[in-house]
Amino acid sequence: MLSRVTYQIELFLLSLSFFTRIPVPASVPYSTERMNQSGRYFSLVGLLLGLICYGVYSLCALVLPEHLSILLMMVCSLLLTGAFHEDGLTDMADGIGGGMTTERRLAIMKDSRIGTYGASALMMALLVKYSVLSSLAMQTSMLQLLLIGYGLSRAVAASLIYDMPYVSDAQTSKSKPLASRQTTRELGVLLFFGIIPCIGLDLSTLLMIGCVCCLLRFALKRWLLRRIGGFTGDCLGGVQQIIELTIYLILAATMIPQITYL
Repeated sequence: MLSRVTYQIELFLLSLSFFTRIPVPASVPYSTERMNQSGRYFSLVGLLLGLICYGVYSLCALVLPEHLSILLMMVCSLLLTGAFHEDGLTDMADGIGGGMTTERRLAIMKDSRIGTYGASALMMALLVKYSVLSSLAMQTSMLQLLLIGYGLSRAVAASLIYDMPYVSDAQTSKSKPLASRQTTRELGVLLFFGIIPCIGLDLSTLLMIGCVCCLLRFALKRWLLRRIGGFTGDCLGGVQQIIELTIYLILAATMIPQITYL
């Protein structure tokens, strides 16, 4: 029993080391199989990041205005992940927006340079995130907001591995260790940790988030299949960013007071 728990902890630490810049013990065993299995804890890593970002926000809010606290929290988030997912969004936008063929789109995604599509997508994503979080900060629990956004978005994005083919070059892609398909059990663990922070939301908001995330996942899956025939590591990062922003927008929409017409 203890060995099983230890094994799961090691998988979580591998996931943490892959998706963030947070240091883990050098003694954690590594193998391609272990790295692939560690994807089940992607959403749990998101919850940890949400907790850390909330801590930064809370400390900053003690001495700084709300908008500056949120800005510094976002900077911390980028530092914690090395802008891993934002880079994926940028590359996905450049590749799919600028390429005319599947081969060309995949080639552009591997290019380290940022094009117009990528720069526009990155700037708008950061601007929307800052604006929505600033709007929601005074209306709801920032802790639950971040846990839902960070955890659920990663669960939805990583779930694409379960039922989509991997199309990039495994020797150069950032998602090489996660390219194998997930088992049903791994998908269950991933979704479990992604859904946990949603507990406590009112039923209508919960249903709206669930339905929109499912529909958006379906739409993005079909779109990626048509455009490149599957997913790449950049696509997973791009989907995570899109889902996270969508969650914040839904929460903002459900908290707008109803308008009374005279």
